[in-house]
Amino acid sequence: MSAQPDHTPAAPYAPAPGAPAELLAQLRADRRAERWAPAFEREWAAALEESRRTFSLNTLYEVVHVWQARLVSAPAVDAFTASGHDEAGFVDMAELRGRRRR
Repeated sequence: MSAQPDHTPAAPYAPAPGAPAELLAQLRADRRAERWAPAFEREWAAALEESRRTFSLNTLYEVVHVWQARLVSAPAVDAFTASGHDEAGFVDMAELRGRRRR
């Protein structure tokens, strides 16, 4: 009998080493650069501190994944907003993330 678990958790997808720099360049080229680039830089800095404290890259990976998803979904969000649909009933995801980390 082994002391090892029956299964190993799936490792999170690891972005390429240059992914954060490429992502920041894309954010700076986006029309939302004034808001998004500083927000990414703040989240990246916080993730670096977390990584140093925990010796884990998971928070860094998460920041890259979240911002990649934002960039990919931005055209759909823009189209939805331009369509004039009421978004008043939607959940504020930033607020939910803030609650989850506490």
